[in-house]
This record gives sequence, structure tokens and C-alpha cells, in this order.
Amino acid sequence: MATQYSEISAADMRAAMIDSQLRPNDVIDPAVIAAMAAAPREAHVPAALAGVAYMDRAIALGHGRALNAPLVTGRMLVAAAIRPGLRVLLVGSATGYTAGLLARLGAEVHAVEEQDALMAIAQGVIAHDNIRWVAGPLAAGAPDAAPFDRIVIEGAIETLPGALVAQLADGGRLVAARRGGGVTR
Repeated sequence: MATQYSEISAADMRAAMIDSQLRPNDVIDPAVIAAMAAAPREAHVPAALAGVAYMDRAIALGHGRALNAPLVTGRMLVAAAIRPGLRVLLVGSATGYTAGLLARLGAEVHAVEEQDALMAIAQGVIAHDNIRWVAGPLAAGAPDAAPFDRIVIEGAIETLPGALVAQLADGGRLVAARRGGGVTR
């Protein structure tokens, strides 16, 4: 007999994600752990996949897009070294999970998404004063709001768009997964 998915089980799954995926793989920044412990990842995936929202895998969102695996998200947040008050450009915000985490970490987030359906989900799930939603091509970023202290690119890229590099502040940091030869790093 199947059991109904509940908030209690979601909290248990978040705790298991932290203990079995994040901490053993050096995602131990207390602020990142706290943000990921508080964020309801299941709200950012299709309802039929809510029960697997915390598994160590990417989750298809439709429109050729996916929500990164929790470990990938955690590693990217640690590499970005987010601190309160930093201005962050999030490229490919999809359903808003990472935008929400960045906001929880105290960043001013400019979240770019080109798929209207994904942005609608994000805006329906997250209402945070520190997030500015930007509709438009991912490779264009948000030039009107530049420069940014951090740029985080969701998903893997083969080449880095020059338009994004131009939006990075002097001394800023850009974090992305790079795809080459069938391998993502």
C-alpha cells in the first residue's frame, strides 16, 4: 500500500540529503547547510516527482531543463562563497530552487529565466524581497543590473558567453559546471 507524501517525510528527506550527500562530500558550510535544510526542494519539481526530490540526481523539469542534483547545487553554493549583501546573477533560475537558496544566504538575487512556464512556477513558489525575476535569454544575463559580485550558472555550459563575463564585477566570482567531451566538471 502506498503512503501519502507529507511535510514530515520531506523534512526527513532533507535531513537524509544533508547527512548522506552533502556532508560526506565536503559541503559543510554551515550557512549552505542551513539554507538547504530549510528549503522545500519538493516544491520546485513536478508534483509526481516530489517523492524523489532529495535523491542524488538531476530532476527533469520539462522544456529541456533539469533541477541540478542536491550535491551539485551545494558544491556550487560553497564555491560561490555567498555572503549577505552580495549581488548575484543566477542564470537559468528554472523553478527557483537555487534563487531561494541564494536569497536565504542573504544575497540580492537577479534570477534570469527564458522559459515562461518555469518562471511562473518559481514566482508561485517563492516570494522573497531579495529576488528580482528577469525574463529573457539566459546568455544575455541582466546587463541593466550589472555588475554582479557573483554569477552562478545553473546547468552545464560548453562555452562561457562573453555577455555574462562582462557583467561580473572586478574581483567577482563566476561559478558554473563546464561540459566538455561528454564530461561535466
